[in-house]
Amino acid sequence: MAVPLYQAKADFFRMLGHPVRIRVLELLQSGPLPVRGLLAAIEVEPSALSQQLAALRRSGIVVSTRDGSTVVYELAGREATALMLAARKILTEVLAGRTELLAELRESGIQAP
Repeated sequence: MAVPLYQAKADFFRMLGHPVRIRVLELLQSGPLPVRGLLAAIEVEPSALSQQLAALRRSGIVVSTRDGSTVVYELAGREATALMLAARKILTEVLAGRTELLAELRESGIQAP
């Protein structure tokens, strides 16, 4: 039985729901990186990074190539970069709304935490 599109989308967004995966995608926007470069930038245990890279690879959002003993990761397409930029824009708008609300609360004399 085919998975409904909304379920596939939910699964995709759930796959993105880990900070290490998001950081990997951010780093790969600049171009391919070897695992050692990702490890240096993210500062997690190699086994933890390996698990997150495997999840990204299974989802098809990143691809890997091997050059001797070096494994290099890159985004599978430009759409991943567009997705990360859209997420940044949405988050900026959400946080701007909260900042405006906080300013309004302060102006009204109500102290926010």
